[in-house]
Amino acid sequence: MTQKTIDQNLTLPSVNQQANLLVAELVTNADALRLGLFKHESGCTIVDAGLQYAGSAEAGRLIAEICLGGLGEVKLQADKRFAGFSEAIEVKSAQPVLACLASQYAGWALSHEKFFSLGSGPARALAQREELFKELAYTDKAESTCIVLETDKIPPVEVIEKIVRDTKIAAGKLTVILTPTTSIAGVVQIVGRVLEVALHKAHAIHFPLDNIISGSGVAVLPPVSKDFMTAMGRTNDAILFGGEVSLQVRCDDTAAAELAANLPSSSSKDYGKTFAQVFKFYNMDFYKIDAMLFSPAKVTVTNLQTGNVFTGGQLNADLIALSFAN
Repeated sequence: MTQKTIDQNLTLPSVNQQANLLVAELVTNADALRLGLFKHESGCTIVDAGLQYAGSAEAGRLIAEICLGGLGEVKLQADKRFAGFSEAIEVKSAQPVLACLASQYAGWALSHEKFFSLGSGPARALAQREELFKELAYTDKAESTCIVLETDKIPPVEVIEKIVRDTKIAAGKLTVILTPTTSIAGVVQIVGRVLEVALHKAHAIHFPLDNIISGSGVAVLPPVSKDFMTAMGRTNDAILFGGEVSLQVRCDDTAAAELAANLPSSSSKDYGKTFAQVFKFYNMDFYKIDAMLFSPAKVTVTNLQTGNVFTGGQLNADLIALSFAN
């Protein structure tokens, strides 16, 4: 579609057009997925994936693929890496920069009075509200769109009006998916960001995004908690201590080795405690936490230019057990 790009020989896909196919599947199978559907007073469609409806792991898996703009494959699978926790989520993408940063990353702050949520999904690529899109040199066009909000509240009309205004998509063509952190769908779609977290940190440490060719990740699924603070801690720890990412890159070996060394969560000064413990240490001020902490536990970087493979970080079963037991 639109699209200037990383590789000028390729025409980049539309994250909205790809995701819209998955949104249609989600809506069609709402009953089977234990989801609620209703029209918001603004005219948009609300998908309740954990507020008044139970939702499901399969709903969370499909929502994770929607967040990826239809450019990633998400699977639920067995996990034997951690005693007592036997489920994991796997993410793969042949377009990880677009899938993760132009769509999945929760980078759009939406607020009005007491409502606040970070928006993720393909609507971000239409709104272009973040500086990140200038770096990606990516724009998109579509007749309908979707946004995913990690919240346990129905967004007010003013928030929907902002989304409509910035995306230039009519409310009747907008789908808003609500995924509380304390729901099964919320847990799955959050932990399904294991690859995105790696891409975001690669960007933060100034590794050239053009050099990232493909990627995959797997992370353990934590137990669902009805307490928000516990749920937030567990979903973060699932990636920080139980997430593994593989990236395929093209660059010199020095850069690939540095990426493998600097990307894991263990490179952070705040590594070594559960997320809940770190959060409390900083008096519940999220922005005081070292941003370098937010990354997978273990990383493998394969340099397609040389064939050499570099690894960094390690899984941490002790902190997984401590986090998931509390």
